[in-house]
Amino acid sequence: MYRACTFGIEEEYLLLDLASRRVLTTPSTQVTQRCRKVLGKHFADEMFLSQIELASPVFGNLLEARRFILDSRSRLIETLAEEGAGLYCAASHPNAPWLRQKARPTAHYQQLFEDYRHVARRSLLNGLHVHVGVPPGHDRMQLINRVLYWLPLLLALSASSPFWMGQASGYMSYRRVICGEWPHMGLPESLQDWSAYERLRALLQRTGALAPDGDFWWAIRPSRRFPTVELRICDACPDLEDALCLAGLFRHLVEHCLQSAHQVAPISRELRWVTQENYWRALRYGRLAEFIGVHEQQPVTALGWLSQLQCCYPAQTLDAEWAFNRAERILREGSSADLQLACLRQAREGGASNSQALNAVVDQLLAQARGQSGPQPTTAALALR
Repeated sequence: MYRACTFGIEEEYLLLDLASRRVLTTPSTQVTQRCRKVLGKHFADEMFLSQIELASPVFGNLLEARRFILDSRSRLIETLAEEGAGLYCAASHPNAPWLRQKARPTAHYQQLFEDYRHVARRSLLNGLHVHVGVPPGHDRMQLINRVLYWLPLLLALSASSPFWMGQASGYMSYRRVICGEWPHMGLPESLQDWSAYERLRALLQRTGALAPDGDFWWAIRPSRRFPTVELRICDACPDLEDALCLAGLFRHLVEHCLQSAHQVAPISRELRWVTQENYWRALRYGRLAEFIGVHEQQPVTALGWLSQLQCCYPAQTLDAEWAFNRAERILREGSSADLQLACLRQAREGGASNSQALNAVVDQLLAQARGQSGPQPTTAALALR
């Protein structure tokens, strides 16, 4: 029997100086206080002083999510502008000097930076996390195994980090490349069920590899704070509609896998190999990758892979139908990473220096965060890679 799941969304943001378009190294007390006041209990600190997080309430549908996050973003943007600051919602900044960034001076984050050094310091990155509630009686690790294969498609849809240190990185999600430098931040371990998950935690804690209150940072994980599965693979989305699309697709996928739990065999070793390969292709090439499809493991485009997802898990709600339509639009017209690269290319062809072209990219992303389309790259610019 079909049962709708509740969900929540977490968005990470960087704080910019609007004049220079650079990430603020040390935001003023006024800037931080304004952010806290606007978001209230939904405000969360992040690793860097220049980074904050919006942690949403629990939603029942995408309309509720759109209203809340749109209002939160709008009020943040308005109040930050009064301090000459801006809200940056993509997964990486084109030229942020990460060595100059300041770690947040709390015990938790200080220990994180002490343990992981340059890996932590380089992680000036924004992610989109989606929690979907799981009813009692369901094994969350078995559920994760059933949805895992489709996660690289969600990464390709969300890709928004093509630049690093003033250059095109060659990856559509350079954020996930940096995530790969951390322990326990890639795809989850091959664990058959919740019992295996608990054994792994106990082993790592017993051997000092994981603190007693430590957690895994996998691309998808069972939350230890909430009765949810948490999607963590996605880049942050400058365009709110893209974020809602990903939340809608993931929720739909979880709902279907909960329905058909008794019909789905555990993920095979071969399917894990395929998932790992698709993950690599998604972070490297985004929507233009050739993926390994679910049917007889034949090559498939991102659009073809989305069609396979629709066939395997047909839309049963208006939210899911809208999310599929939005996903198809992203794959046809370009992800955030595609649009950023096209913007840079078009600016350079118009005579801009590299620095000016990167500023044009930032301006485009700031406009998207405000809910404005901004200057759109030409079809020709999008076609060239």
